[in-house]
Amino acid sequence: MRQRFHRPTSSRQGTSRRRLVLCAVTLAAWLCFGAVPAFPLQILELNGPYSFVVDPVTKEYFISSINGDESARDNNGFITKLDESGKVVGLKFIEGGRDGVILHAPRGLAIVGQTLYVADLDQVRGFDKSTGKLLLTLPLGSGAIPQAGYSSQLMDIAYDGKSLLYVSDRTGQAIFRIDVPHDHQISTLVRDPQLSGPAGLAVHPKGDRLIVVSWDKGNIVEVRLDGTLTELMSNGFFSARFGNLSGVDFDRWGNMYVSDFTRGKIWRMAPDRKLQVIAEYLPSPADIAIDRTNHVILVPYHYGDAAEVNGLESPVKSADKRRTLADYGFSGPPKEGPPKEAPPK
Repeated sequence: MRQRFHRPTSSRQGTSRRRLVLCAVTLAAWLCFGAVPAFPLQILELNGPYSFVVDPVTKEYFISSINGDESARDNNGFITKLDESGKVVGLKFIEGGRDGVILHAPRGLAIVGQTLYVADLDQVRGFDKSTGKLLLTLPLGSGAIPQAGYSSQLMDIAYDGKSLLYVSDRTGQAIFRIDVPHDHQISTLVRDPQLSGPAGLAVHPKGDRLIVVSWDKGNIVEVRLDGTLTELMSNGFFSARFGNLSGVDFDRWGNMYVSDFTRGKIWRMAPDRKLQVIAEYLPSPADIAIDRTNHVILVPYHYGDAAEVNGLESPVKSADKRRTLADYGFSGPPKEGPPKEAPPK
């Protein structure tokens, strides 16, 4: 059974109340399954969080917050850092306008070695993951690869585990490639309207392709490393299964997880392409990620100003009863009032 959730509230009183309630619910769920998490399950006091990732080496976590207008060059975005137990060690570990940092509307995040890469409007910025010091700024989109008639809004970053970063450009209908060891050389992997507003990116576990989810049309597209596109899932002519898709990632067994921002759902697609909704009625789940070491899902609630960490079902336990995130206390921030509109296109 899937669980209905309350709508987010912005009041400080509501924040304190829901922290106590949600911690009690999620802790009880973990205790029922005989495992107590070493990290808090909810991170509050964010502001328009978009991406939530784990460092595969240090096991620390990072969350980007846009903090205001989605497209404004207001230099007030910030990055939150958590230690491996989930404790916030820096709510504004990196902050636009402080210490010479420029950071407008940070979205996708990726970690390569000592560098935290951040997609920020039409640039990718690199920061030292330990100190927060700005290391580099790379102009992308129409500024780096000129193309008549295209503007740029960078959404997500994915690392192939070897040498390449991939960056999605929603309004530019493109996927860029950054060769990290070769002086961050930038090239265009593909620019095609069939990408339909590419948002979330993930490198397939086999490493020979990318999976891209579409914000504009709700498509899921496979991109080969030569730029060839293959549509995996799409909305039908008479039915629309997906809304604005935002994030995508894989667990260690090759299951794919996709977040639907406007419809508040998280989908799981098995290697045989069987689809299942594992959570719904969520408040604006944005660019999700999977912590494959701990087998948990990281979910930023963009309009809830919060983020959450929750356990996932293991295939070995699913033969008799298929569990969902609700079984693990996946509650989401409380909701009040009507849902907000999606970010402007």
